[in-house]
Amino acid sequence: MRRTFLKLALAPAVVGLAACVSEQRYDELQQAYTQLQAQYTADQATIRMLEGRLKVTMTDRILFPSGGYRITESARRELAKMVPTLQGLRQTRVIVEGYTDTTPVGPELRREGITTNLDLSSRRADTVADELIRLGTPRGIISADGRGDANPIASNSTPEGRAQNRRIEITLVGPGN
Repeated sequence: MRRTFLKLALAPAVVGLAACVSEQRYDELQQAYTQLQAQYTADQATIRMLEGRLKVTMTDRILFPSGGYRITESARRELAKMVPTLQGLRQTRVIVEGYTDTTPVGPELRREGITTNLDLSSRRADTVADELIRLGTPRGIISADGRGDANPIASNSTPEGRAQNRRIEITLVGPGN
């Protein structure tokens, strides 16, 4: 009896999910997921499909020098791997979000006008979005936002945890191409 109840309780959720994410949209996200998985190793990026969204998470060490926001030449090559997948998208939104750990911004960045982790994360997100556009991603589908030290994915009390929190998340959302 309990098993029947669970099936009945979950059925509307499954129907609702199917209504929110069309089979075509799911197939498009699955194709993008497969293409991006082929481009990156696990130590470069984590790629997940969640509720009709495709999320690529890259650690800051892949993209930026320690405590900085200017991308390196190797970072340009890493971002360039993503562009062929993004170029065909017209109605999908690409949201670039920057995150930091809780370590205060250093004096060098303060001299450049970056006084908080929110400022640093915004500058990093803008830098990645600008580079993706420069490499060929359609300007109209991409946006950037800094989140600072909000939404940590690990504890900020260890070096390893702080490293995980310093990241860029690139999320593909919307009806597809």
